[in-house]
Amino acid sequence: MFAVWKQIFKKTNKDLRNRILFTIGALFIFALGNAITVPGMKAITGDLGFLELLNAMSGGGLKQFSIFALGVMPYITASIVMQVLQMDIMGINYFQELKEMGEEGRRKINRICRYLGIAFALIEGYIYSLMFMGKTGSAIEYVEISIILTAGTAFLLWLGDEITNKGIGNGISLIIMAGIINTVPAMMVEAFKSLILDGGNAVIGIASFVIFIILYIGIIVGVIYVQEAERRIPIQYSNRSGNSYKSNQSFLPLRINSAGVMPVIFASAILAVPTVLTRLINNESFNLFVNKYLTTTTPVGFVIYILLILAFTYGYTYVAAVNPEDISKNLNKQNAYIPGIRPGKETTKYISKVLSRITFLGAIFIAVIAAIPIIFSWVSNMPNVVTLGGTGILIVVGVLLETYKQLESSVASRAYRR
Repeated sequence: MFAVWKQIFKKTNKDLRNRILFTIGALFIFALGNAITVPGMKAITGDLGFLELLNAMSGGGLKQFSIFALGVMPYITASIVMQVLQMDIMGINYFQELKEMGEEGRRKINRICRYLGIAFALIEGYIYSLMFMGKTGSAIEYVEISIILTAGTAFLLWLGDEITNKGIGNGISLIIMAGIINTVPAMMVEAFKSLILDGGNAVIGIASFVIFIILYIGIIVGVIYVQEAERRIPIQYSNRSGNSYKSNQSFLPLRINSAGVMPVIFASAILAVPTVLTRLINNESFNLFVNKYLTTTTPVGFVIYILLILAFTYGYTYVAAVNPEDISKNLNKQNAYIPGIRPGKETTKYISKVLSRITFLGAIFIAVIAAIPIIFSWVSNMPNVVTLGGTGILIVVGVLLETYKQLESSVASRAYRR
């Protein structure tokens, strides 16, 4: 890592430094915009429930009800919808053809995602204006707030593209990461106040705060370890000799956590729907049912949440992240095979078997990370803003690792050209 940063600050890598500075400047604009509240609205003081995940991804913009309150989540939702439409099980030939068209197809899919994301932003903006403004506003005010929030999302999508083209890393991912990191200082300040200033005994408070920091860092290290963990299946090529194979062995890497953070987003989105409906539908019995069975503050809601995460981890891994049949076909095209396994159906079955085993570990890992902040809120009396672990760490660690790898690759390519 230090070698990479040493290369960056060399005079010959001025363009790379400019890219890094451009990225930092763009993320600063995002943080600045998050402090601007939508005209006519006030910061939300109540608990957002499952919308806390969306609030974290927007850098606290939803509670602030800033112009970036929606963040880039409408675009993420549109991307998920497009991934589903491209699946073979949907039977929609147009999107399957786009998927197979290569670069041109990807450009068309990305363009459709943009338009669909803007449409989702307009719908979500209108729903949020109804939820948090109540019935006190007029139709014109609802529309104005919706347009402002949609414009904020559109600006962030443009800013993300500029980061991708002129900066370092994936712009959309970095904006989400920056939003999560933006909430960390306030969380640490609240933890410090709660444990030390308001705790009574200073010695116990300091010790508790130190333990809190150590646990937080420990969770980050654990997430990094699992995110980078993979099962390597040895691969042999039929056009290589045995000596060549031993000297330059190839592997098929299968990540333990192939699904990433998507299962948590899916599970949270499903359980967020009833919560949103309770704010729109003023029905006492329905509100009571949701509060009793569909929130993580209750045992039933917590179990449903964890089961949804486990189910979506398997579903997303096999349907969108890794397809054993496609891997088997690609190996066959490259004249490659797994030693001891026949090409074709047996290879597909073997990869599927291995993937099922490691996905089980990945699903348990994701569920534990998602459960830690909920359990922490049960056993501690700290403010809701203070969390331990959670989905945000998964996102931040994943984006930082990918960005660092891209930075390392850029430094290596420049050194090679010279």
